[in-house]
Amino acid sequence: MATWNLDTAHTSADFAVKHMMFATVRGSFSGISGVIHFDPANPAAAAVEATIPAASISTGMADRDNHLRSPDFLDVANHASITFKSKAVQAADASHATVLGDLTIRGVTREVTMEVDFLGTSKNPWGQQVAGFAGRTTINREDFGLTWNQVLEAGGVLVGKEIKIELNVEANPAA
Repeated sequence: MATWNLDTAHTSADFAVKHMMFATVRGSFSGISGVIHFDPANPAAAAVEATIPAASISTGMADRDNHLRSPDFLDVANHASITFKSKAVQAADASHATVLGDLTIRGVTREVTMEVDFLGTSKNPWGQQVAGFAGRTTINREDFGLTWNQVLEAGGVLVGKEIKIELNVEANPAA
């Protein structure tokens, strides 16, 4: 079983959430670190652990990002990291799997299921082996204590409950 380190410069966690019931706000996290234990010949034996710096959240709007870092949402002063640790992998085939794991946001841990694609391996221009993965899941933010909201005058709420998450991962063999 090979061990791969996430390449923090080429790994991202992106998200999308409804704003005012109809617009979609997108954002991302950077500086993600972690490790993947993976053998393409035996994908069901894979395991992954990742840590996301919560303060790295970026939606392209400073005021909104600061609000998302506040106690109303991620409370980064008290919960610096978002973490994921896999518990089981069910391989559909050599390049597709369902990964079950524990996601911790704001100190609250919930089990989530993520659909993951193994995109293959290749050598980068410097001769180093690189592996690529893509994953996606949807969570209810309120399950993680992210309950701040405002009721709209016309009905509905300011921030949707459903968060769509997409991961794009490049990993390098561990030394």
